[in-house]
Amino acid sequence: MKSSRIIRNGFLGLLGLVFSASVWAHGGAAGTDTDQCKFELEKDHWIHYTAYQPKAYPAEEFCGNIPDTGSLTQLVFDYQDQRYRGMAIEFEVTKEPEGKRVFFQPAEKHKSGTVVLNLPDGVPETGKYLIHITLLQDNGERLDAHMSFKAGGGQPTSKGSYGLYALVVFAGLYIFYLSNAGFKRKVDGLLGKAKEF
Repeated sequence: MKSSRIIRNGFLGLLGLVFSASVWAHGGAAGTDTDQCKFELEKDHWIHYTAYQPKAYPAEEFCGNIPDTGSLTQLVFDYQDQRYRGMAIEFEVTKEPEGKRVFFQPAEKHKSGTVVLNLPDGVPETGKYLIHITLLQDNGERLDAHMSFKAGGGQPTSKGSYGLYALVVFAGLYIFYLSNAGFKRKVDGLLGKAKEF
């Protein structure tokens, strides 16, 4: 009975770790204070950024590292301040350090606060890129922000993904433990020996 309680408590602890890692992946419930996927436009005024490669990695989102080159890439920007929604915004992506333009979208207003840029062929080669965002204010002033990313490094697996894989394996072993008497006896025997040390 004690061994099944130990396994159950271990399972619940692992489950808690997995969900806490997922919650904190983009800054957590407390806000975007630790969010690595954001631009500061002005003091305390932000744009959140997420990249997707829906053909190559349909269920993944990226930020500072985009795994593939030459693959459909979507860059999604969310304004976190209502006042920017009335301004025209221009986007440019350049290959660094040479500053070669690989994407440009002229200034437009986006009243919804969300902008999706589709790069049909992604970025052309492995390396560092810079996203340039320019907000055009009504008085003619330009507000510029920049964020860099690397492309072509292969798929990074987040810590949350490792936790999810571990959870699936652990859950499978736990179900097997509950449903297979022989396996249960072996595990219980090993746990009993472990208690003696």
